[in-house]
Amino acid sequence: MTREATSPRGVQTLVGAAVVLTALGLAFGALRIPGEAGYGGVGPNFLPWVVAAALLVCGILIVREARTGGFREMAEPSGGERAWWPGVVWVSAGMLANAALITTIGFILGCTLCYLLAVQGLRRAQGERPGPRTMLVDIVTGLAISAPVFWLFTKFLAINLPGLTGTGWI
Repeated sequence: MTREATSPRGVQTLVGAAVVLTALGLAFGALRIPGEAGYGGVGPNFLPWVVAAALLVCGILIVREARTGGFREMAEPSGGERAWWPGVVWVSAGMLANAALITTIGFILGCTLCYLLAVQGLRRAQGERPGPRTMLVDIVTGLAISAPVFWLFTKFLAINLPGLTGTGWI
């Protein structure tokens, strides 16, 4: 690699370029999605186009920022020199547990468990040793995030997600 590519400004430019390429890839993929308008005049390709456009704007702004002086006012990175692998294990365990249990315990409880384990990994990476009260707060927060998402998808968007009961509310 050249010296420019390994400088902070060069790396920041590469990040912006990668975001632009990702946006173009999403836009190319959106071309293949049929655009017939569905309910409310919005077709299935609407959201991919919105995401592609937003990413393209962000990528262009990142490249502009990098080329005009780099990311200004950037705080020094926190944490250690290397990744803390037990944290990766906690987060991975949360995702795998959610994938394995979502059809058994439902979306809300599966996502809450995923959130709880991921936050435990992040807290422990920062040197915290969460007690019962902190874990209870994390469980309540996980429920407060996953329940409205579940209800939004199942009740308003009519997308079937696995529930704990047959009523469709949990």
